[in-house]
Amino acid sequence: MEFASILSNIQKHISILEVEKNHVCSLITPRKLSKGELVLEQGRICNTINFVESGTLRAFHINKDGKESTIMFAIMDWWITDMYCFLNQRPALLNIEALEDSMVLQLKFAQLESLYRDIPKFERFFRILMQNAYIREQLRVLNNISLTTEERYLEFIQKYPQIVQKVSQKQIASYLGVTPEFLSMVKRKKSAS
Repeated sequence: MEFASILSNIQKHISILEVEKNHVCSLITPRKLSKGELVLEQGRICNTINFVESGTLRAFHINKDGKESTIMFAIMDWWITDMYCFLNQRPALLNIEALEDSMVLQLKFAQLESLYRDIPKFERFFRILMQNAYIREQLRVLNNISLTTEERYLEFIQKYPQIVQKVSQKQIASYLGVTPEFLSMVKRKKSAS
């Protein structure tokens, strides 16, 4: 299998030699997912980080009352995992589901640790990913406490138009922390103005 997309993603942040590319590729496990299939199930040990080769994934939490809260989406060329549980090798707090037939390229925790030792510049690569994820989540929290639902929705569709086309209104509402009915009301109000 060709791993050009993941290598291109890596090379956005660090330069790697041909021998290093070959080493990374030797550690990757491709996994095909059918629509609705879970790549990670809440409560199971999270032992992979996933690069989305194709398709769309959604990370969500189900609380004790059965309510789903979408934490993030991931499309082609994005990374996704339950980071807290992956790094601490703990049972997952999240489910990660394929929203359409998808292909992910997986690195297991032990392989990633080995990669850090064998090619130290990969620590820089994953540090950059973590920084970007932290910034994104900080801005999301600030938006949740300072913007109206309508403003958050408009920002979401402007920032992620490719995701809006692939996910349901229910999933967007879950991501925004509102009911689908409330989101429908916001959308009707917006289209009327």
